[in-house]
Amino acid sequence: MRSVPDLVSCPTCACTARRRMSAPGISTASSAAFRLIDDTKRSAHEPAVVNSPAPGRRSGPAQKYTLNPLHKKLPRP
Repeated sequence: MRSVPDLVSCPTCACTARRRMSAPGISTASSAAFRLIDDTKRSAHEPAVVNSPAPGRRSGPAQKYTLNPLHKKLPRP
């Protein structure tokens, strides 16, 4: 970087222009994508506490099944 001259000619208009150093625009991800990445990394080291009922007890109403005939083709546990 030291061997590059301070003034260079513009490729568009051929005028001399001063070189400027700036941060590179490497990422094209949005802030929501970065938040998702950060949350995923954080959950590996700081998992959220989940309260579950004791074995053999249900925590709420019975599971409701759909009447959609396409759902019958899905694998069951």
